[in-house]
Amino acid sequence: MPRSKSKKLPSFRSIDALVRFFEAHDMGEYAGQMPETKFDVAIKKRRFLIAIDGKLMNKVTEIAKSKKLPAERLINAWLEEKVSGTGSSIDPDRT
Repeated sequence: MPRSKSKKLPSFRSIDALVRFFEAHDMGEYAGQMPETKFDVAIKKRRFLIAIDGKLMNKVTEIAKSKKLPAERLINAWLEEKVSGTGSSIDPDRT
């Protein structure tokens, strides 16, 4: 009978020790000893990265600071206004 290529998984005293071990070792060598795991993933929100000209972003950041808002929220509010055609949806009290 051929010998198993799976190495024996050592015992660990903590999760941190286990993580350090697998940062330096190939998990595939221990695959036969890994327990089956099931979990659900609920993605609630998607984010998109876009390129914005540096000078434009500087101006947006200044405006956001004057309104005491994160630049991301200000940009999202402006985009929402433009797309939906509504008036200002920026509430400086909502942070």
